This record gives sequence, C-alpha cells and structure tokens, in this order.
Amino acid sequence: MTRLFDKCGGYRALHSFTYATLVHLGTISFCKRFIPYREDPLGKTSGQMIGAARSGRQNIIEGSERAATSKETEIKLTDVARASLGELLGDLEIYLAERGDLPWSCSSEPYRTLSAVQLEPFAHTDDELHDYWVYLGTQRAKFAAWLDNEDGSVVANALIVLILRAMAMLSGQVRRLGEDFQQQGGFRERMHQCRTEARDAAAAPAAPPCPECGKPMRLRKAKTGDHAGEPFWGCSGYPECKGTRRTEA
Repeated sequence: MTRLFDKCGGYRALHSFTYATLVHLGTISFCKRFIPYREDPLGKTSGQMIGAARSGRQNIIEGSERAATSKETEIKLTDVARASLGELLGDLEIYLAERGDLPWSCSSEPYRTLSAVQLEPFAHTDDELHDYWVYLGTQRAKFAAWLDNEDGSVVANALIVLILRAMAMLSGQVRRLGEDFQQQGGFRERMHQCRTEARDAAAAPAAPPCPECGKPMRLRKAKTGDHAGEPFWGCSGYPECKGTRRTEA
C-alpha cells in the first residue's frame, strides 16, 4: 500500500540545521558585542541581522515539519532558509567593509583552518530535545576560538564561513527534494493513489486460505502456459509455498 503521509521532522539530524543554529546564536552574540544599539545609524541593523539568522533556522524547522503533507512547502521553506542566511551574509560583508577589512580568502590559513572543523552526527534519542542541546554545546566548542574572539572581524568572518557551509547544504537539500518530487509526486497524488488502492481492495474478492499451508492467498495473473493472462489465487508464502487455487468464474 502507498504511504499517505510522508516522513516529517528529523531536522535535528541535519548538519544544515546545526550550522544554522550556530549562526543564529553567534549572530545574537555578535550584535550584542560589536553593533551597540546607540551606534547603529538606523537602529535596525542588529534586529534585521538577528531576524535573518532566526529565519534561516526556523524555516528549516517549519519545512521539515510540513513535509508530511506538502513536499512543495518543504521545498519553498528550505529555500527561504537559504535565502535568509544569504541576507545575513550580505550584512556581515558590509560590517567588514565599513572597517576596511576583507572577507577571508578561501586559500587563507584562517579560512582553511576553520573549514577543516567538521560536525559530528547527532543520533536521535528518547530524550531528543535535551540531548540535542547537549550535542550542540559540544559542537559549538569546536568553533569557540573564532566565535568568541575579541576581534569583531574574526567573528564576522567565522560566521561567514559557517553561513556559506549551511547555504551549500541547503542548496543540496532543495535539489534533492525537487528530484524526489519529480519522481514521487506530492501529497495530492499520494491521496489519490491511496484512495484508488483502498477502493480496489474493497472491490476485490475475499482471499481464500492456501490449500497447502493455510496462509491467505493473493490474486495473481498467469504469465505463461495455456492459462496466460488468466487470474488465479497464489499463496502469499510463495516461493516457499507454491499452493494455488482457481478463481470462481
């Protein structure tokens, strides 16, 4: 039988989500430390940066939770998450530019050293909410030397590296989700398929027991021989049991 509801949730196992969470927390700390409210010329920069970081994380959550009934929505929200992190990336670039600094070159020592730091996988547990934040603390410690640095430009560059990594992963997720949608369709198509299967099952004659082993039989069609194309009852235990029955005319 076709499964009606697709899998949903499970976002805590995604490295893109953990990077987005590190970026969200890192952006809150960055804005508190390096963009004081009184020095914000429009009084909006901090709020917009934190809002973009939050959007990146929260849209991963919502997209994952909506996956059960709408693959289209999951794709859209995953892409919104990617775009929100892109917006934050632009703000961090401006922060560096205002101070006469440059984003790290991908061939520079700081960039390569930070890029070499990898996340460990998160395993689902019976106490997932608590255990995830224990896990996050151990993963954040790997990046603390950059995220807790006293130099705002170092922190900004570190956030940029994490953002680029998360965005690349989210782009891959959107691509894979699109491929799955092309092959499997969406919720409406599954609803139609499930309804069709249920209607066909209700209309089918009751399966008799196998005369050899007593297991329920399945309606099949002969593929070869004098009765090719004709229906017959075959044992559900095939190939271990080869019991058959004729169907009633």
